[in-house]
Amino acid sequence: MIIGSISENRDLEKRISITPEIAKKYINLGFEVHLSGNYGKHLGFEEKEYTELGVKFIDNDKELIQTSDIIIQLSLIDDNKSSLLKSNQILIGVLNPYENKNKLEDLAKKGVNLFSLELLPRITRAQSMDILSSQANLAGYKAVLESFSTFEKAIPMMMTAAGTISAAKVLVVGAGVAGLQAIATAKRMGAIVFATDVRMTSKEQVESLGGKFLTVDGVDNLETEGGYAKEASEEFKKKQEELLKETLKKIDIVICTALIPGKKAPLIIKENMLKNMQAGSVIYDLAAGQGGNVAFTEADKIIEINGIKIMGEKNILNKLPTSSSNLYAKNVFNFVSNLYDKENKKININLKDEIIAKTIIK
Repeated sequence: MIIGSISENRDLEKRISITPEIAKKYINLGFEVHLSGNYGKHLGFEEKEYTELGVKFIDNDKELIQTSDIIIQLSLIDDNKSSLLKSNQILIGVLNPYENKNKLEDLAKKGVNLFSLELLPRITRAQSMDILSSQANLAGYKAVLESFSTFEKAIPMMMTAAGTISAAKVLVVGAGVAGLQAIATAKRMGAIVFATDVRMTSKEQVESLGGKFLTVDGVDNLETEGGYAKEASEEFKKKQEELLKETLKKIDIVICTALIPGKKAPLIIKENMLKNMQAGSVIYDLAAGQGGNVAFTEADKIIEINGIKIMGEKNILNKLPTSSSNLYAKNVFNFVSNLYDKENKKININLKDEIIAKTIIK
């Protein structure tokens, strides 16, 4: 069986789906691996590194797609190339079924087996395949570095003969995987960290990392059975707004990470709330690609309002493409291993397996 992967549009996506380390693992399982020319060269992975393992390079993407049994990508391939997919082929990636609903339905009708990895269930057995967590972890880390590099003051407290510099105060909005990594990174760099989340289960995690959890009193825990945040009620939003208004008066840097799968990002920091922040403050909005958690957010731009810098990117992981590719490739390999019947050397789409049933698009 052949596993293939074509180069992404590198203007939008610098990550790759198959690193040399993972190509070797696929070959050891019994697969052939076919890749586009110069597939990982931009990340320092030369063709020689792959070919020495037994990988074949095919310069014609049409041929590569048509001859592959399994195609692994970061996102849905463009219309011209997806039209080449045929019955019984498998496409694995972050297919964004909410935005690509019609395209995916058409491919499913052709008999293409589509697996969208952002739909993985949050169960113990799926942790090694959890692309949302592995990528969010890096995004939370990088968001802190980006905001700190833009902030024009020192981060840790410094005591000098000339006087004391106070530690920067950081607020993390949303304490999921990205938020928790942001808290840990900011603490390691000497900041005083506060955090808020709609899920009360986050309180213990935030405090274990040295952050102070800000609680909206008298509101039920807003968490789905799968561990994601629910959309907040109007009552919660009003109470949260009052809490944030007061908190922002003393905050230097805000990291926003609040996302609802498949929906526009909730607007949390509104225009009137920004008036409470001091000039020179920085906001990094990790939800910029889904509309943003902050008024005035524009993806891939730094917007300055009353001396406050608001920033965010559609794909912050393009700034950590090697690390994020390594983790993504491992996640996908573990997913493929779960699909693969090693004894009979074939793919087994067992819909009784929760991991397979939840990620397949019909």
